[in-house]
Amino acid sequence: MPGSGVIWASLPIPALVLDPQDRITAINPAAELFLNKTIKGLEGELVYDRLVIDAPIEEALARVRKNRSPLFINDVDVGTGERAPVECNLQIAPISNDTNRLLFLVSPREIAGRLGRSISADKAAKSAIGMAEMLAHEIKNPLAGITGAAQLLSMNLSKDDLELTDLIVAESRRIVKLLDQVEQFGNLRPPQAKPVNIHDVLDRARKSAIIGFAAHMSIKEDYDPSLPPAYGDSDQLLQVFLNLLKNAAQASGTESGTITLRTFYEPSLRVRRKGEQAFRVPLQVEVIDSGPGLPPDIADEIFEPFVSGRENGTGLGLALVSKIISEHKGWISVDSVPGRTVFRISLPIAPKHIQQDSDKETP
Repeated sequence: MPGSGVIWASLPIPALVLDPQDRITAINPAAELFLNKTIKGLEGELVYDRLVIDAPIEEALARVRKNRSPLFINDVDVGTGERAPVECNLQIAPISNDTNRLLFLVSPREIAGRLGRSISADKAAKSAIGMAEMLAHEIKNPLAGITGAAQLLSMNLSKDDLELTDLIVAESRRIVKLLDQVEQFGNLRPPQAKPVNIHDVLDRARKSAIIGFAAHMSIKEDYDPSLPPAYGDSDQLLQVFLNLLKNAAQASGTESGTITLRTFYEPSLRVRRKGEQAFRVPLQVEVIDSGPGLPPDIADEIFEPFVSGRENGTGLGLALVSKIISEHKGWISVDSVPGRTVFRISLPIAPKHIQQDSDKETP
């Protein structure tokens, strides 16, 4: 039978111990990840100063002490001041043989909800592939004829009429460019998975962004240098991060803003898809921007094809991102409030035997 310390460290949800004055005296590793703080930075702090909870939490704590019985609070928003609020279930219980200390459990509902949306978006993306390929092929052929005919007509037209044929040619080329994106969405090859240093890929994406579409933005890095290699296709992951950086930059419009690239390790995360065994996705990458946030009416469908929060957007960029991450056996989620949008990608790490084989091949 494992000791109490092992059980405490193994709890998959954030857990805190509170003293009689509601100060934090202990937290487990899951709580450190949720709060992004260690016990050294939290010990002695009032729990309601560190957790922003959309509920009368002081009254709830007093009631548990008075009644000496557990209390459950469901479906409340819990934030930390540094991360957007997430919907959680709270459990508060007195600790046996101690009249005033309390066990405070926070069960985020974000993982199950986000994962469900991710899997749903993946299905929608796959179902759109056949239609995308068919439309791209069928529309591009007549467009070529329309463009050619307009160019022939322009040879015998006056200057005023030339504006009309030029418009036909320009609009036809714009549609062809859109169809090229559709074909890219439909023709993505399966990932060629190898051990990947995720920070190298992020650095390539950052350098491309900063000299191009994100030149007006400040891009900051908050990396965990101890991360093991991810297991994926570096080129496809680069495409994912470029798409997310471009979205973040476009969200700010012409105004300057800040994008933060953050990496960390979360060992408790697992993904289970229908008919498959659960597998670990502990490697986390977050792309955080200071823009206005996602429109509330499309936030839940943002990864589905042809859903866009931007005028003239195709709605294929994030659908392609979702498809790539799904093919990598990972998952993607988003938290968005005005002033802070966080796209979070969870990826598997390279199996140890593959890492060892890769090290042997390195000269």
